[in-house]
Amino acid sequence: MRYDAMFGSKRVDDEMELKRERTIRFYPDEKQNPAKPTYQIAKAGGHVTSRIGSGKSKVFAEDHEPWRKRILDPGSDLVLKWNRVFLVSCLVALFIDPLYFYLPSVRKGNQTSCIRMDHRLSIVVTFFRTLADLFYVLHIAIKFRTAYVAPSSRVFGRGELVMNPKKIARRYLRSDFFVDLAAALPLPQIVIWLVIPACRNSRADHDSNALALIVLIQYIPRLYLIFPLSYQIIKAAGVVTKTAWAGAAYNLLLYMIASHVLGASWYLLSVERQTTCWKSECKKENGTQGTPLCNLNFLDCESSSRSDRQIWANETSVFTNCDASNSNISFNYGIFGAALTNDAVSSGFVKKYFYCLWWGLQNLSSYGQNLTTSTFIGETLFAILIAIVGLVLFAHLIGNMQTYLQSMTVRLEEWRLKRRDTEEWMRHRQLPHDLRERVRRFVQYKWVATRGVDEECVLQSLPADLRRDIQRHLCLDLVRRVPFFSQMDDQLLDAICERLVSSLSTEGTYIVREGDPVTEMLFIIRGRLESSTTNGGRTGFFNSITLRPGDFCGEELLAWALVPKSSVSLPSSTRTVRALVEVEAFALRAEDLKFVANQFRRLHSKKLQHTFRFYSHHWRTWAACSIQAAWHRFKRRKLAKDLSMTESFSSQSDEQATDETGKEEEDSNSSSTNPSLPTQNLGVMILASKFAASTRKGAQKIKGIDMPKLQKPAEPDFSADPFD
Repeated sequence: MRYDAMFGSKRVDDEMELKRERTIRFYPDEKQNPAKPTYQIAKAGGHVTSRIGSGKSKVFAEDHEPWRKRILDPGSDLVLKWNRVFLVSCLVALFIDPLYFYLPSVRKGNQTSCIRMDHRLSIVVTFFRTLADLFYVLHIAIKFRTAYVAPSSRVFGRGELVMNPKKIARRYLRSDFFVDLAAALPLPQIVIWLVIPACRNSRADHDSNALALIVLIQYIPRLYLIFPLSYQIIKAAGVVTKTAWAGAAYNLLLYMIASHVLGASWYLLSVERQTTCWKSECKKENGTQGTPLCNLNFLDCESSSRSDRQIWANETSVFTNCDASNSNISFNYGIFGAALTNDAVSSGFVKKYFYCLWWGLQNLSSYGQNLTTSTFIGETLFAILIAIVGLVLFAHLIGNMQTYLQSMTVRLEEWRLKRRDTEEWMRHRQLPHDLRERVRRFVQYKWVATRGVDEECVLQSLPADLRRDIQRHLCLDLVRRVPFFSQMDDQLLDAICERLVSSLSTEGTYIVREGDPVTEMLFIIRGRLESSTTNGGRTGFFNSITLRPGDFCGEELLAWALVPKSSVSLPSSTRTVRALVEVEAFALRAEDLKFVANQFRRLHSKKLQHTFRFYSHHWRTWAACSIQAAWHRFKRRKLAKDLSMTESFSSQSDEQATDETGKEEEDSNSSSTNPSLPTQNLGVMILASKFAASTRKGAQKIKGIDMPKLQKPAEPDFSADPFD
């Protein structure tokens, strides 16, 4: 029991210690107060807050890992950017390596010559070569921390990434590690600074040019790395370069690097042929004809100060028999004679570099057709290599340049072909001249507006969320210019923007005619439209207005779409809409508007209904006609009232005239003192009767005339769906 209690208490202590290790962490960067622990408290949202004893806190992600242990995604932007940077460094390294071939040069004196090494150039080239090697080493380190896609998971989609560092290292060691290692080794530095000085001091042999050719062995893995690296960039981004001009420049740069390598190799082989001639003549001489013994060390410029070398130089004929400018010598330099006769091997670095680059570019482009070789096997093989490599690289350059440059004008060529087909079709169908001009104007205007890109096809190929964001960016500000849409919230505006399509119309185009079905609602962005109506062809009725940017037409379709159970047939247009100038607009099709209208009915807003009436030109025309009809009715009622008052006044005048007539007869019977008074009263009565009769006839004619009535537009239903 005692042992059980001891082991039990020990187990509890171990568990408490384990919990403490899970919750307490000491960071090495806290050097000022290392005794203060750091407590990790899990927060909502997948973050961990590290709270230090002094009160300061640091927030890390839940999956936070140090950069040393981080595994990179091969498709991430970081890896893609590094691949582009490393590709540029590889091209720079391919340019730097052939510069080692320019280190040996020939120094000519009055009667002698010698071989020397350009130490200043070797220091500069070695420095830049070492910087380039660092990029290769860094690339090896990055590939050890880059995940790969498991081959068994490529059945669907991108595949599953393997994030285990051991598996990544094992796979890399079995695949490309040794190629990358061979490319990263500092072989030229070892050859120039260690091998060549050791060989010169021990054997006193002048095989430095042959040793320099060993540099080409490392050139093969470095050149090989360009192809898988370009493949990875194309796999991640689609193209190596983002623009067509950059792609053409990239291929031209590769061709220039090939010319650079060819020119540097030609220069080095020219120096090699010069030393070969010197050695052969030195062996022939070999102390005969009373000359001193020829020592191969005499060909090195470092021995030019020795007395025996000066004595030998004054009496030898080696340099005279190997003079390339002398046509009487027996040694044939072949294709390397130009470098010796033009003193390219003894000139400064800049002069000999550009001369050799021109020679390489010329012969690479002409496939070595102008080369005249000797019977030397190495020279013949070099000329064959020039012909084969020049043919392959020139064909590759022309093909890629043509592809990249044609990609810049592919839309223009498609438009030209389409325009030619359109012209042939119009000529075949014998369309009249005015129709042909209208077709040409539309094709030209569409090309200017879109540059041959089918925007709707491009948007349809994108995901719905991305398509919605793009449409919102393109259309939201333009849609808000329409006063009718300014009253809506962002959700409805997003639904509208998502379904808008661009519409282009040239001058004189009829968008819709009166009586035709309305298939879309148009919102003007640029240009002007003429909207007119004859009220169904009524004689004597015509109304015309001008629609400007911010206006819309086709509101009959909105009234049709807002009906809860609208018919299948589309509404008829009450107006004729024609483009006065070139018009750019956005269109909402009938089926899309029906979907948006279902969102509108949830607003329960009278303000939107009044806004629709106010900005609808159909409603404005109906309101103007209604006001005119009301005004005519008011005038008619007022005229009728005036007539009734006139008639009542005339009837009272008749009664008074009758009474006065009776009195006058009585007075006449009694006395005849005023004979002219009855005559005047009778004339007034007759005139009033005629005026009343004519006024009554005019009123009857006015009552018979009816003002033309314009049918009231359909009332949009902005209320909620009763079936919701």
